[in-house]
Formats: sequence, C-alpha cells, structure tokens
Amino acid sequence: MKAIFVTLGCKVNQYETQILQERFAQAGIEPVREGELAQLCVINSCTVTASGDKKTRQLLRRLKRQNPDAIMVLTGCYPQAFPQEAAALEEADIVTGSTNRGGLLDLVQAYLQSRQRIVQILPHQKKETFVKIQDGCDRYCSYCIIPYARGPLRSKPVEDMMAELKQLAAHGYQEIVLVGINLLCYGKDLGIRLIDAAEAACRVEGISRVRLSSLEPELLSLEDLERLAALPQFCPQFHLSLQSGCDRTLRTMNRHYNSEEYRRLVEDIRRAFPNPSITTDIMVGFPGETREDFEASVCFAQEMGLAKAHVFIYSPRPGTRAAEMADQVPQAEKKARSLRMIEVTDQTRRAFLRSQVGREEPVLFETAQTPYGVQGYTPNYTPVCVQCEKALCGQIRRVRITAALNDCCLGELIE
Repeated sequence: MKAIFVTLGCKVNQYETQILQERFAQAGIEPVREGELAQLCVINSCTVTASGDKKTRQLLRRLKRQNPDAIMVLTGCYPQAFPQEAAALEEADIVTGSTNRGGLLDLVQAYLQSRQRIVQILPHQKKETFVKIQDGCDRYCSYCIIPYARGPLRSKPVEDMMAELKQLAAHGYQEIVLVGINLLCYGKDLGIRLIDAAEAACRVEGISRVRLSSLEPELLSLEDLERLAALPQFCPQFHLSLQSGCDRTLRTMNRHYNSEEYRRLVEDIRRAFPNPSITTDIMVGFPGETREDFEASVCFAQEMGLAKAHVFIYSPRPGTRAAEMADQVPQAEKKARSLRMIEVTDQTRRAFLRSQVGREEPVLFETAQTPYGVQGYTPNYTPVCVQCEKALCGQIRRVRITAALNDCCLGELIE
C-alpha cells in the first residue's frame, strides 16, 4: 500500500506527521508524494485560522478527486476543535483528532477489515503519550482556538526526550529542534523548565545543534538567556511571536506583554549572543486595528530589525472572542496592510542578510542542489548557498559568506 501524507500548519504538526510516516512504514505502507497514485491519504490539519480550515477541506476534496479509491484520513487540530464540522465531511473515511494520532494505524487497519466509516475524536487527557516535548496551551489569546484544540499543558519527561534524541543521533541526525504548542510552558506539570530540557538535549552525544521553535516573549527570562548562551550547541535563532507592535492591539488580543517588554527582550538577546537572529509572526487587520495602530506596528517591526517575519491576515475563528468583536477590518484593507507589512519586513530581512556578509560561519548543508548551489544553514538560520561539486548534505563545513541576495546568502567553503 502507498500513502500520501500532507501537513498543514506548524512545526509540531510537521514533526507529528514524520512520526506517523515512520510508524506506517514499519507496517509496510510506503509514503509517496502528493500527485502520485495512492491507496491511503492522510491529512494532518491545522485550525489556527478559518482559512486554515478552508484549506483542509479543499485539500481533502482535491486528494479524493485525484485518488478516488483511496482511504481518506482527516486528523489533527481541525477535527479536535470542531468535531461535528469535521465529521460532516463525507470525503473522509476516517476522522480523528490530535489526541489519537498514535492509534491511527489501528484505525486504518480496522477500516480495511470493515469498510465502515470511522469517526473517533477522543478528549484530551492529562497523561497521554507524546511525540514531542510539549503540548497544550493555557494563554487564551482572543483570536486563537488552539487551547480548545490542543487541551491542557503536558510535557514529555526529560529522560524520554533524551532517549528519543539518542535514537536520532544514532541515525545520523546532527541538528534537532525542540517543538511544542507553547514551548516555554514546558515543564510546568513536571516542576522543571524549558532551559532544563535544552541543557539536557545539548548533552546528547552526536547532537551538534539544538534549536527552539516559536517562543512566547513574556516567558523568556534573562536567566534563560544566560544559560542558553553557555551552551555551545545552542543555535541563536529566536522566533519570538510578536503578532502586533501596537500596545492597544496587543491588549485586545489578550497577549501577555507590551512592545516595550518585547524591545527589552530583543536587546537582552543581542547582548547575550554575538550574532543572533530574531524572527516572528505578525498579524494585520485585527478587529479594531486602526490605521494609526497599524502604522505603529509597522514602525515597531522596522525598529526590531527582524531577520524574517511571517505576515498573515486576521481571519475570524468561530468560538473565539475576537470573532464576536465589533470594528472588523474590511478584507480589502487587510490585504493592503498585509502587502505594506510584507514590504517592510522584506526590507529588514534583506538588511539582516547583508549584515552576514564577510562572516565565517559553520553551515549544516541540507539540500542537494539549488540554482545557487548546495544550500545549508548557519547557527542563526541564515540560508547559505555554495557552489561545490562535492557531496555536502549532512556535513557541517565552515563557510565565508560573500554576498547577500533577497532571501539567502552566497558563500565559499573554507578549506
């Protein structure tokens, strides 16, 4: 049997899909790319925005048209948050939520025997098993459905994490990313903190690089930065979720910091690390965001000198407070604001890439070839391309960065 696995959304979802593929492969099910004929299609869905739900539905229907005889599986956050809505999608033969990915193979096998549609969406439990180090969120931002989709805070014990990392190292992986739905809440249920997990990860033999995924700014302390800076394996790329640079908008969003606190954190990071990068997410068109509020957000993003920003338009999410707020911004205005914010953050990205020219950095090469050569990443996640006939994938090599393009740098190997 051949299976297509498609992931929507965050790095946590990507990680969970990877584990699913490995489990299915052990059962003799071969993963293939979208576009190839398959007997099984698995969609790992996202529900952060209403447009994410729409993409899930469109993807489900497209895959069904392309593979009319395949078993269609819908899993992830969308069914977990909106079980009745997901269960009504007739194209899906199996519908299950984010809590039961570990049992998905059993559901597929049960369907093969009975050919009866399966809808099994289990509630979150405090002690469910994990395939990442943290799950759940308790922040309740006014625009976000994730606390309802992912459930309460749960953390993977450090010993379990280290056992998994040792396996990855044994298979040749040199760089790992610690991921979670609200990563800096890691350990609240265990009496420890994320920095403890990061230090433990850096002790695993064979792991050369440790990264952290998206972080909530108000939960990262100066002590955390000092301890991270003492770890040679730690990669100083900080994805600090901003959402808005306007304090009034941040309050309406129920974010737990203001622009001055965010600014101080960025300054602390730049003092603690010699060449860090700051990346972020920025939302435009939130209910009640005036043009003055938006311009304040633009100016703040520019001031922060962001290495990269994911800019996205607010879309109402049923079940959240923001969806019921007055003063919804017209769609045309949201699109115009998005284009303006992207223009500004593209400028800061190009400025960041230019700041890397002349530096000598270790680069972990990942892709076989691009139009500019073999591509890899520096510790601060600057993409660097090198013209080289040698096989470099999986190697860490020192590179002198010689030029900056719009979205990557060029470099030459230092022999």
